[in-house]
Amino acid sequence: MKSNPSLRSSRKLAHIKHALELTPGPGATGFADIHLIHRCLPELAWEEVDTSTSFLGLSLSAPIIINAMTGGAQDVAEINAALSRAAAATGIGLAVGSQTAALENPDLEATYRIVREENPRGVILANINAHTTPQDALRAVEMVAADLLQVHLNPAQELVMPEGERDFRGLLENIRAIVAAVPVPVIVKEVGCGIAGEDAIALAETGCKGIDIGGRGGTNFIAIEQARRQDTLGQGLVEWGIPTAVSLLEVAARLKGRDVVLIASGGINNSTAIAKSLALGARAVGIAGHFLRLLLKGGEDSLREGIMALIDELKMLLLLTGNKRPADLTNTPVVVTGLTAAWLRARGISVENLALR
Repeated sequence: MKSNPSLRSSRKLAHIKHALELTPGPGATGFADIHLIHRCLPELAWEEVDTSTSFLGLSLSAPIIINAMTGGAQDVAEINAALSRAAAATGIGLAVGSQTAALENPDLEATYRIVREENPRGVILANINAHTTPQDALRAVEMVAADLLQVHLNPAQELVMPEGERDFRGLLENIRAIVAAVPVPVIVKEVGCGIAGEDAIALAETGCKGIDIGGRGGTNFIAIEQARRQDTLGQGLVEWGIPTAVSLLEVAARLKGRDVVLIASGGINNSTAIAKSLALGARAVGIAGHFLRLLLKGGEDSLREGIMALIDELKMLLLLTGNKRPADLTNTPVVVTGLTAAWLRARGISVENLALR
């Protein structure tokens, strides 16, 4: 698809506008069907519980990443700066938005580089689309001195976007070339439609070290692009995708035993959803829309307080499930009910084993 840098920048601003105006969904995340078991005798003291996490060899104060949101327009540089300061203050990770705009127009690089300037020692994730050349993937990593690289997949969004991509051939081979070209671990992510087990297996074969399932139920880029169009095309797709909880369980089941870490994202906006995600197999969670709303409606103090509340509540939930560390949740019993259980059974995945761990 032919590039138009001016259109790309204006699209970034429109994405923020519509993300704030539209409510998450309408498709559900599936987390309402996921139930953790309360332990009234946890045999733990508060000071024994620790939310810190090792993630692909990197240290986080909690298994939380401010997920990819924005960049590529001069007007959003301060948003990225504020997000980065909040990540630095709270010890969590931060992913920049797609860097394609800056790869095409070096004048926009500063809107991304600012995250490293504001957070020189934190965990920063670069972000590119799966069509990006390996050479530009390396430039994206160097632009923000990234610790990790996200490669995003978003075919549904592209199809609804009037100027979007229409050719999705050769992406696996390109991802494989990107993995070989960059000096940091690669995480492949969806942006709101989830990842099926079959695709997760194919992605694992590229050598990527992480998969962010980016499930249905959070910021809806199909709805955002449909709103940008100002016509009816795309309305029938606004509930398209695999719910976050379903995608996470599918991918965890298909990749069991493989050296690929999972990140859960898509409609995660509270501590219970974080704990459920970790229990279902995620090593960390990505949160975007919730944090953006806190920042733009309440300022940096509100964002920092919101992050710290999530971390403190996650610590409470660890204690209430009898666990000292986030990784321990992978051995905690989980009861799966409703449509999520029906979906998984239809796909040949046992939910009974989860309840009896």
